Amino acid sequence: MTIRVLLADDQELLRLGFRMILAQEPDIEVVGEAGNGEEAIALASSSNPDVVLMDVRMPVVDGIEATRRIVLDNPAVRVLVLTTFDLDAYAFGALRAGASGFLLKDVPPEELAAGIRIVASGDAVVSPRVTRRLLDEYAHVLDVPGAPDRAQYDMTVAKLTDREHEVLVAVAEGLSNAEIAGRLFVSEATVKSHVGRILGKLGLRDRVQAVVFAFRAGIVRPESKP
Repeated sequence: MTIRVLLADDQELLRLGFRMILAQEPDIEVVGEAGNGEEAIALASSSNPDVVLMDVRMPVVDGIEATRRIVLDNPAVRVLVLTTFDLDAYAFGALRAGASGFLLKDVPPEELAAGIRIVASGDAVVSPRVTRRLLDEYAHVLDVPGAPDRAQYDMTVAKLTDREHEVLVAVAEGLSNAEIAGRLFVSEATVKSHVGRILGKLGLRDRVQAVVFAFRAGIVRPESKP
């Protein structure tokens, strides 16, 4: 199966570089390029991509708003954010808007292709530990209009079994599947199954959203700043 990719970046040379890299991958096809967020939104609907590589700092419509609208209008499309710094308020905003993770713009070619494949498969590519760092850094912007209150969160969390709750806590603490398996004395396949059931019960897209959910539900809390 070929993964269809839309490139969204206002720098033409960067788009060219990404296109050249991805042209070497037999299972990835670039189906369009956008120079601003407005073009990205339009092309996400017309070119039917599986993954959008999205620069967050673009003219006309920025990558955060473009991500929000693409995910809202095209739920099957995954957005992978491109950013310059791993602790970036724009990257965090894109995660809140529905992105499935982010990569640094200077990522090695093999990691770019691997990230696209992972996102296309329905998982998140951002490191859980980096996600926690973002959440800890920008905890003050977590409360958004329309967010569920604590009672609603408690009712949702009650859907989980005790073991699923343990796994959610471990995911939110930044542990990989292998590390969770070691902590709970189960196989990685079992952990992956638990994560899938957690996402289904909580109505979440991927483990990035699971970390955000756990943070906002009070299951984990921001780390203390020195």
